[in-house]
Amino acid sequence: MADFVGRRRELKELREDIARTGLDTLSGRKAKAPRARVLLVAGRPGSGRTALAEEFVREVAGQYPDGVLRTRLTEPGGETVETERAVRGLLEGLGQSTPPGAGEDELSSALRTALDGRRVVILVDDAADPHQVDALLPDTPECLVVVTAEGPLTGIPDVRPCTLGGLDTPSAVEMLAQRIGDTRVTADPRAAETLAEECGGQPAALALVGGWLAARPKASVSDVAKQLHDMPAGGGPLGRGFRLVYESLPQPAQRTLRLLPLAPAGLVDSHTASALAGCSVAAAQSTLDDFAGLGLLRHAPDGLFLLPGCLVPQLQALLETKERPAEVQLARARMLERTVRLLHSCRAMAEAEDDGLDVREKLEGLPRALRFPDRRAAAAWLDTRLPALSAAATLAVADGELDTLARRLVAALVRALAEHRGTAEAAPELYGLHRLVLGVAERRGLHRERAAALLNLADLDAATGRTQEALDRYRAALQAGRAANDPYATGRAMESVGGAYQELADWHRASDWFGRALAHALARGERSDEARLYGRLGNVHTYAGRYGDALRSWRAAAAGYRRLADVPGQAKALSEMARVQEYAGRPEESLHTCREAVELARRAGDQRLQAALQVRLADTLDRLGDPAAARLHRSAADRLLGDDPAACEIRSDSD
Repeated sequence: MADFVGRRRELKELREDIARTGLDTLSGRKAKAPRARVLLVAGRPGSGRTALAEEFVREVAGQYPDGVLRTRLTEPGGETVETERAVRGLLEGLGQSTPPGAGEDELSSALRTALDGRRVVILVDDAADPHQVDALLPDTPECLVVVTAEGPLTGIPDVRPCTLGGLDTPSAVEMLAQRIGDTRVTADPRAAETLAEECGGQPAALALVGGWLAARPKASVSDVAKQLHDMPAGGGPLGRGFRLVYESLPQPAQRTLRLLPLAPAGLVDSHTASALAGCSVAAAQSTLDDFAGLGLLRHAPDGLFLLPGCLVPQLQALLETKERPAEVQLARARMLERTVRLLHSCRAMAEAEDDGLDVREKLEGLPRALRFPDRRAAAAWLDTRLPALSAAATLAVADGELDTLARRLVAALVRALAEHRGTAEAAPELYGLHRLVLGVAERRGLHRERAAALLNLADLDAATGRTQEALDRYRAALQAGRAANDPYATGRAMESVGGAYQELADWHRASDWFGRALAHALARGERSDEARLYGRLGNVHTYAGRYGDALRSWRAAAAGYRRLADVPGQAKALSEMARVQEYAGRPEESLHTCREAVELARRAGDQRLQAALQVRLADTLDRLGDPAAARLHRSAADRLLGDDPAACEIRSDSD
């Protein structure tokens, strides 16, 4: 890092600790450590612990060819990051997909499996709880874990601590020189040393004072040192440095700074600052650049700024004393509303390109500052802002005072993720968002929203093999749908309960629930639902060996598709009828039904279905003792789709 100074002794000790014999080995209990080596950089906020850890990781990264992974376990505001989220982020950094809704133990096991045989450095920043760290530790000693924390990590065996104090005076003066230039330091080296001592050698305080001096080329180093010395002692060097900078700001900038703790995950960009302060985006960007120069913010990738956690207590105290609660709530509402509009713009950009529409028409009514130049820019914005967007949704729901905006924000984020990533890839994030919606719905007694959230969560549970959990949620969704008098949610829940029982091979309950859903659809006159549910009943009866009931259901499904003029659906239903007839020992009827289905598939222009039916005809003819005719039908299937046997598999909508 260009601005990293000093700490050579600490860096040397950390390098030596990598190879030092473990405590377990010294006691004779083990010949080799079973887990990764853990090094701890301990120090108070503002002591430069993260900078030291980053510099150390940069120096040793060449010894770990499989790369560096990073995670943060505490938000700048002091909120603890969920362990599941941290582990999921590390797995994504390894290119590993994670099942939605997976628990901490499952994810930790997946992480250890993914790290097996790799040489990786994991930098864990701002750990607050040893349990969090333990869940991230690889089971391979070839990996290295570097942790920063305020104090010891009791409970993690054989941790190598490196406790930080202030920088030595020469290093502190060097850091000042990096900020203000060598000239003023060389002109009065004693004053520079005095100023470094007034800052306690604390990097965060030095950054603030150095930024203040850099913005005032004519200010004297000795005058600033005296000014700090004369300040009240409360807050220590960091508090005095912060007061020096804060009180020098104009009133609008002071107010913007006070509102920055409201930024989710401590990540700030021009739109966030603009919405919080109620100013233009250009003015907000200029203010943020000034803050970064003064050491109040740190530059982050992709045009973002990070609020240092060591300054949050100071800013939070100012926010509570200087801003009225109503003004704070209004600023938070403006920020959430701006985020919702950006998400709408992000989603619209993808929709417009997918549908071939004019982007200008899709984004009509949005200010130019909220528009993205193209889909790639919108997707990049979504990816880089996702931690802040997820944190915004979580905080908005936890706040409880802005539930309408919270619901709009979650809905907009769900749609943007689904549009840009697809529901399958975005499933882990969607699972957490649906849980947030469920929380708001239960708190507000919103039965319709509760039913929708439960259905979405149950679908994701079912897709990852948690069938029993899905069944419980489908039943709860049914109750919520009935309470909301929502016929769609009620019917969807009934059908889904039947599908869960089918997955559990409980054919009796599956057919019972499909029958209830069918009765519901018949009462509402939903013909497409009727045809599909007849097909699902036919499947269950087939699996249960009730071929007579299965034939009646498939015949009703085929009739329903015929009334809907859905020729491919009718062809698939007849194909299933042919299969059941064959199972029932009626090959001639099966042959006749299958030929009828082939003709329907030909009329529909569905070559894949037509080829699959030709193969089924060939199999039936083989069993009837007509191999010559069977060869003709297989040749027809080959001509339709080539020699790919997988292309001839029949999949009905009701499977």
